[in-house]
Amino acid sequence: EGIVPGGGVALVNAVEAIKLDSIDDADERTGAAIIVRALEEPIRQLAQNAGLEGSVVVSQVREAAKGNGLNVETGQVEDLFAAGIIDPTMVTRSALQNAASIAKNILTTEAVVAEPPEKQPAGAGAGMPDMGGMM
Repeated sequence: EGIVPGGGVALVNAVEAIKLDSIDDADERTGAAIIVRALEEPIRQLAQNAGLEGSVVVSQVREAAKGNGLNVETGQVEDLFAAGIIDPTMVTRSALQNAASIAKNILTTEAVVAEPPEKQPAGAGAGMPDMGGMM
């Protein structure tokens, strides 16, 4: 199936296929807006993990040329193909299809059974040994 620019850029580029203005039904428009936000989320999270503002980076990538995205090593928006930041098309497509399938199942089921998250005890100090009787 080939390759696409990595770092969530292919998903951000896919947003252009969703024409929110052409959707008349309010519920469908809301659903489409949620999908748009979900497609932007991987690059938003990468930006935040790199210490950058996710919304600003998403805006920069949307305005950049196709194939350009955030290189988290440099913090710059650049040609990801040239930088060697790529994803297999099949992996990106499968992730999107699986996410849509799960969302559909949750919406049609109208209920979800989940375990509450377990409370994790606080970690130990910074890994330093005790002072061994020193004052």
